[in-house]
Amino acid sequence: MAMKQKIVFKVQMNCERCRIKTLKVVSDADGVDSMGFEGERRENVVVIGDGVDAATLASRLRKKVGHTEIISVALAN
Repeated sequence: MAMKQKIVFKVQMNCERCRIKTLKVVSDADGVDSMGFEGERRENVVVIGDGVDAATLASRLRKKVGHTEIISVALAN
């Protein structure tokens, strides 16, 4: 049984369309159970799931949305 991971990305989102695009990219990724925005300007995307490849997802977000950084990868409680 795979352990659930909590991955936090910082994504440069300048408009509501960027947020929608971000949600679509993340929801299409394999192994994603839940996702949401956090942070003061809601620029951090939190992804929870098992088997999620953080590097691949970051690469997809860079291509589709814009500048993306992986902030943290940890086991979800």
